Amino acid sequence: MVSIFHHHTHDETPATPSVPLPPPQRKPAEPHDATADVARLPLIYVRGFAGGTSGIDKQVDDPFYGFNDGSTHIRVGGDGAAQYYQFESPLLRLFAEDGYHPLVTGDPKAYLRARAAGSVDPATVWIHRFYDASADTFGGKAADFDIEAAARDLYELVQLVREKTGADKVVLIAHSMGGLICRSMLQKWSHQSLGDFRPTLPGKDLVDRLFTYGTPHGGIAFAVGGGLLDEFMEDLGPVGSDIFAPEKMYGYLVPHVDFGTEAPPDWPVNVVPPEDFDTDRIFCVVGTDAGDYGLAQKVVGPQSDGLVATRNAYVEGAHRAYVHRSHSGRYGLVNSEEGYQNLRRFLFGRKRVEIALAGLAPAPPDADGRRSFWQGEIQLSIRGLPVVMHQQLAAHHCPVTLEPEPDGGPIPLTTVFLLDPLTMPADGSNTPVSLPSRYSLHLRVSRLTEEHGLLFWRDHLAQTADWDDTLIVDVGHEADDPKGELRLWAAWNSQVPVAIADRYPISDGPLAPDRDATLSVPLPPSAGRLLGADASLVLRPSVRE
Repeated sequence: MVSIFHHHTHDETPATPSVPLPPPQRKPAEPHDATADVARLPLIYVRGFAGGTSGIDKQVDDPFYGFNDGSTHIRVGGDGAAQYYQFESPLLRLFAEDGYHPLVTGDPKAYLRARAAGSVDPATVWIHRFYDASADTFGGKAADFDIEAAARDLYELVQLVREKTGADKVVLIAHSMGGLICRSMLQKWSHQSLGDFRPTLPGKDLVDRLFTYGTPHGGIAFAVGGGLLDEFMEDLGPVGSDIFAPEKMYGYLVPHVDFGTEAPPDWPVNVVPPEDFDTDRIFCVVGTDAGDYGLAQKVVGPQSDGLVATRNAYVEGAHRAYVHRSHSGRYGLVNSEEGYQNLRRFLFGRKRVEIALAGLAPAPPDADGRRSFWQGEIQLSIRGLPVVMHQQLAAHHCPVTLEPEPDGGPIPLTTVFLLDPLTMPADGSNTPVSLPSRYSLHLRVSRLTEEHGLLFWRDHLAQTADWDDTLIVDVGHEADDPKGELRLWAAWNSQVPVAIADRYPISDGPLAPDRDATLSVPLPPSAGRLLGADASLVLRPSVRE
């Protein structure tokens, strides 16, 4: 992989003989902006836990609460030498690539209140500065942090931004605890009186989408031992950290319940009720790099981002991407190319494809006290990007156990969101063309065996899958019908006789949909003999509303 990447982050089309460059004697058209047709809704960022007073003071001194922090990395170039790679921060990228801008002139709320309704540009970014009251750098007495007060203030900020920009809804982008503040607003404070500021609309009518990085939607639990909890509390900061206990979350996520009320034993902490918000409009980035976070990972364990366990980092039923990044810091989830590219496509991607595995044959039956099962590993890549967008690997402690759904339906794997390609017209005119986007899904399947609850290794070859292949998919429209139904062209890498980049589209014709508008891609014969003759990947394409 090359190390110096340009920020041309649309789902690009390759330069092939079938798409020639414009003649040199004509002025080339400007590239088509792949996100130009998607409305710019106001963005509100909500940061995570800052610990005690010193940590809070550090954050409130920053006008962007840390979301403007970038990072630099070392990547290995084509010659094997280490080279420099810069990530400017998610905020700067949204400013530079998508026309957003900040409005920070004194107190953001005072600024909004002083503006006429509908007079503020919707393509703006706002920071929910809920920690200001808990800082002692402004000369007043610092108030104790209160997550419910932060949720009430967020509701007020959302209403102000909507009124002054004229936007019907806003987008919430949150890191860690910030996602719980958003959920408190959506699930609890949208149903209750906020004193003098009384809500008139439920949260689902105010918020279009919710995107979270490393939010402990299922709480934070510790495998405590050997005094490590004390080290962890020193690392995180003890002030208010008990709000991450699932039993405490009940009080600020459920309407008309007092904080501290004990949660019922069967209360599903990571479930957002559909009447509060549509989980199809939630995307959760799940970190899988526990080793890059410090002392906290010692008490949380390896199946985590160093602070939040992977099983607790998502809302049930929401979209999610697993990325090998830690919870926070210069090289954490927020300051990552993977996080930003998933955010951008969830916000602006007009195309999406849901991917599932159907017809999987059961693993061999149990025998002699042993149980066999299928374990999958998946990696999702999008053309033109230098990173893997989603990966669930055994090496990262998050593979997929491939078990049939209770209703017998396909096993969900992931969903890919795609931008329209950034293209140049083929004939030198000023009319941009719309060509397919391309992504790949790398799928590995292994049969594992357990004996008395432990993995049985006698016949195992480490890191060798029983079946391994990559599906290449082009998503777009027929050349003679650029505004028609979405079409998919797909082929397994093992069956493509040339380099992937040299074949476009990847197959001779688009797939034909089934009666339920899904498209079925049979597994190659080598997989069919192992995983079942009816095994296939099921793709469901759609265009965002």
